[in-house]
Amino acid sequence: MSRTPIPLATRDMSTFAKSLRRQLADHEAPPSHLELLNMLARSAGHRNFQQLRANMLGQEAPGDQTAPGGPSADHLQIDRAADNPPADERRLKRVLRQFDQNAVLLRWPKRKSDRELCLWLIWSLLPADETFTEVEVNAFLVARHSFGDPVLLRRALVDLGLVWRTRSGSEYRRVELEPPAEALALIRRLGVRPEPGRSAR
Repeated sequence: MSRTPIPLATRDMSTFAKSLRRQLADHEAPPSHLELLNMLARSAGHRNFQQLRANMLGQEAPGDQTAPGGPSADHLQIDRAADNPPADERRLKRVLRQFDQNAVLLRWPKRKSDRELCLWLIWSLLPADETFTEVEVNAFLVARHSFGDPVLLRRALVDLGLVWRTRSGSEYRRVELEPPAEALALIRRLGVRPEPGRSAR
């Protein structure tokens, strides 16, 4: 599978560098590949990498069909042969120990890579194609972990690009992405299924 090159242009290198430096400074550890793509895109004035990619390929991002600044549901298509290696069995077992039998997160892992895997599992349980208030997202997260910090999880989901929110934080929505191999394996091992959307309730 060949990768489609996505060029990045900026009107002002100084503004771009300041924005990127600020985002990196706010990050507690080196960003993942997806996080860095989103940071670079935001520094160049785009909502996220998905919007940048859609613009560069001449596609209409689904978020642009609604209100300006709405969430983009364009699937992030990165070369999976290079960026989606086979699941690491040792890491999977380590992350599985962070959850109970009901897929409730028991503790916040020390390793950043483990935390990201945990976030993918939580992302998989958040109903797709639904818009939530901050209160609703917090209530969902309270039920999905046991260490009493829904705000940490909410921010981490947004920072990783798994959940989109308005600038005011009044609306949240799951971003539809293709989970990496390890995340898919974790979801299968825990045997969890996403919550039904409001229309199915």
